[in-house]
Amino acid sequence: MTSQTLLLTLSGTDRPGVTKTLFAALAKHPVSVLDVEQLVVRGRLVLSALLAVQTTSADQDQVVSAIRHDIRATAAALDMDVTTVPGAMEDNARRRGRVHVTILGAPLLPEAVSRIAEEIADRGGNIDRIRRIASYPVTAIVFEGSGANLLDLRRALVTAAAEVGVDIAVQEAGLDRRGQHLVVIDVDSTLIQNEVIDLIAAHAGVGEQVAEITSRAMAGDLDFSGALRARVALLKGLPVSVLADVRASLQLTPGARTLCRTLNTLGYRVCLVSGGFAEVITPLADELGIHDVRANHLGVRDGFLTGEVVGVIVDRQGKQLALEEFAEKYEIPMRRTIAIGDGANDVAMLEAAGLGVSFNGKTAAREAADTALSVPYLDSVLYLLGITREDIEGADARAGLLTPAPPLKVN
Repeated sequence: MTSQTLLLTLSGTDRPGVTKTLFAALAKHPVSVLDVEQLVVRGRLVLSALLAVQTTSADQDQVVSAIRHDIRATAAALDMDVTTVPGAMEDNARRRGRVHVTILGAPLLPEAVSRIAEEIADRGGNIDRIRRIASYPVTAIVFEGSGANLLDLRRALVTAAAEVGVDIAVQEAGLDRRGQHLVVIDVDSTLIQNEVIDLIAAHAGVGEQVAEITSRAMAGDLDFSGALRARVALLKGLPVSVLADVRASLQLTPGARTLCRTLNTLGYRVCLVSGGFAEVITPLADELGIHDVRANHLGVRDGFLTGEVVGVIVDRQGKQLALEEFAEKYEIPMRRTIAIGDGANDVAMLEAAGLGVSFNGKTAAREAADTALSVPYLDSVLYLLGITREDIEGADARAGLLTPAPPLKVN
């Protein structure tokens, strides 16, 4: 017996039953299936199959001719086009080094797509598949590629993305994109648009003094812990009841509720870490279905703030520690953790996570993160995780927030 490979490519208008009809025709012949790829774009199907044809040398030409005849007849009956050529298995070296490059733009312009594709090609990468995963509020597409070094490609694409005005994430493809993940989100200026301590300070009438200390901390004159203690000291004597007013004034970042709801519905663990205060954040976390919260605690005596921070302060290293402890608690490998933050206080957490995401971040956060988002919608993070707009709407439907559209009828 001898073996010959045959590559067939079928294309035409998609409809139910095409794959079944083709392989039913092939079942009549001495072939085995080595590889199959199928893609549907805007109702147009392309199906390729690599076949091994088992024959004797004497009847090889006759058998291959019969197979080709049946393939052409099947394609004609389906009103589709088909080609058949000698084939070969894909180079295993090309199969290695699989990457997913996610591009977000609002709008996404052709020159941006061209530049990203150029950078991939220049590093020996091949784009094996392109698919759109969202059309609003941003356009998000994924290049599924292979053959390029992940770290080299990431460095080049981060620079290119900044130059052409898109957000980008470069991630290794593989099983780690599946299974349970942990998402840890910073609160101030990330999950919410406010800075909690500024809101409390405004109620205490010390907004300017707190802002001055914050400015000194950002200039490096005070570390985070020292700055926090100095600011909280100015709140001494404030009635605890004021914190309810602060909680009521919190403004969620656009997309924050969708992000948390979708992740919860899809089985992710979602936690918050904050240099702010648990007394304000925990009720919001309960509302959003957050699994765990790590934040600072305000000292209280007889219904008034003491001007002290109680317990260990959640600073830069405290956020990283929280990430690691949450991962251990939920038995999730660190490589399947995602951290989202915006400031210098988030750097250690962003660096430690499997995927660090800077959300409209300051320079230190952008430089530490694996990817940086500049769009104002927090749920755009979902696209970096391979979650499509259809997945989001499906999660909403399961939560009873949407009525799914009826399935299309195909005559």
